[in-house]
Amino acid sequence: MSHQNENYPENQSVENETSTDSSASDPGLQPQDLARAQEAKVPEGDLDPRLIELQDQVLRARAEAENIRRRSQEEISKARKFAVESFAENLLPVRDSLEAAITAHAAGQTTSVEQLLEGVHATLRQLASALERNKVLEINPAAGTRFDPHQHQAISMVPSELEPNAVVTVLQKGYLIADRVLRPALVTVSAPR
Repeated sequence: MSHQNENYPENQSVENETSTDSSASDPGLQPQDLARAQEAKVPEGDLDPRLIELQDQVLRARAEAENIRRRSQEEISKARKFAVESFAENLLPVRDSLEAAITAHAAGQTTSVEQLLEGVHATLRQLASALERNKVLEINPAAGTRFDPHQHQAISMVPSELEPNAVVTVLQKGYLIADRVLRPALVTVSAPR
C-alpha cells in the first residue's frame, strides 16, 4: 500500500518542497541560490518586496560593519597617540621642580650646596614615584647575584672572590616596564677562576 502512495503527484510535490526548504537553510548556499529557491515557493507578486527588503538589510549590515571598522581604527589611533599622556602628566612635577631650582639659584635664593642637594634628592624621589606609578621598575642587581643575560649586559669580566658569572658591580641601572626590558643593567661580572 505504501508503494501506491509514492506514485501520487501530491506526495512528490511535498517531497520537493521539503528538499527545497532544507537546501534553502544550508549555510553553503549563495544569496542568489536562496533567491532561486524562494522563487519556486513565492508568488511573483510577493517576490520584489522581499528582495528589496533583503537587499536593504544587506546594505545596512555592510554599512554597520564599515562603521564599526572605522570606529575601531580611530580608537586604536587615539590610544597610540595618547598612550603616554598619563606618564607625561606624572613627569611634569619633576620638570617643575628642576625649573624652580634653577630659578631659585639664578635669583640668589639658595644659600648652600646642602639646600641644592636636598632639592635634588626631593626631585629624584618625585621621578622615582612617577616611574613607579607607570610600572617602570629598576634593575639594580646586588653584588653576587647570578648574571642574567635577559636583564644584565656584561661590560667586562673581572677577577673576584665571587663565584664565576656573578655580578660584581653595577655601572648603570637598568629598567623594566611590565616584563619588558627597557634598558639592561650594565654590570661587571666575575671571571672564571
